[in-house]
Amino acid sequence: MSVFLQLLGFKGMVALVGIMIFAFCYKYSVHIFDFIERQTLGTRTYILEKLELLFIDIAPERITYILLFLSVGIGGFTFLVLGALSKWGLGLFLGILLSFIGFKIPKPFVDYLVSRRVKLYQSQMVDALTLLSNGIRAGLSLPQSVGMVVDEMPEPISQEYNVILQQNKIGVPLEECFDNLAKRIPTEDNEMFVSSINILRESGGNLAEVFDTIVNVIRERVRLQQKVDTYTAQGMFQGMTIAAMPFAIGGIYAASDPQSMIRMFDSFLGIAIMIGALILDAVGFIIILKIVKIKM
Repeated sequence: MSVFLQLLGFKGMVALVGIMIFAFCYKYSVHIFDFIERQTLGTRTYILEKLELLFIDIAPERITYILLFLSVGIGGFTFLVLGALSKWGLGLFLGILLSFIGFKIPKPFVDYLVSRRVKLYQSQMVDALTLLSNGIRAGLSLPQSVGMVVDEMPEPISQEYNVILQQNKIGVPLEECFDNLAKRIPTEDNEMFVSSINILRESGGNLAEVFDTIVNVIRERVRLQQKVDTYTAQGMFQGMTIAAMPFAIGGIYAASDPQSMIRMFDSFLGIAIMIGALILDAVGFIIILKIVKIKM
């Protein structure tokens, strides 16, 4: 067996593995394409739902094309370019890695945009509730006070309150409009705000005083959150430094002795070690993030 592998050589092994993968994909092509379609459509649906929360209108077909380009397109292009340079091992490793990253990266990117928008909404709640309280004290109704927030406040809170007004204009009850707001922005402060409005509209009460109380609660929560962020910033920096160290050391070796790094990508053992190191590095970084993240 060892003699056969020596005669075959590394490039021959890569070609043999490629033939085996092609034969497997050809035999089970229906199941493979069905799996890819489910994964792509599931990711596309998730992204479209998040983009709707961001008030971004885009055709579903474009999302599919973007996902295919980021995964199969970039990975296949990398494999062909490096293969043309006779670096099949490196091309296979980077092609698979870039395809996986390209397919998975849109979800966290869209989640980041949504979370950033939610944080911006939370930072605007104090001013918005103050306007609502002043409007109600001035004799305006709740919808009129909401309209004043839409006119005076910037995005995203003006967009969310405008959705409330638009839904109410087409006949949706005001309580249901605020419930929809709590579903779109699922934060504790927003749920407390919506619950107080719905309860007081049924039982009666002074909305202006309740809004002032919620404003004080939000201010104290923000102050406490800022303290927590300050204390956990050091842990986050340490986690990012530790996660970046393998790449920095690899860059130093590549700059000082390129031949030693090329061997890591031109042999099966080197590729396996690189994959294992990347997996362990990612797992360690995720664990550090879980440790330093404090839920309030």
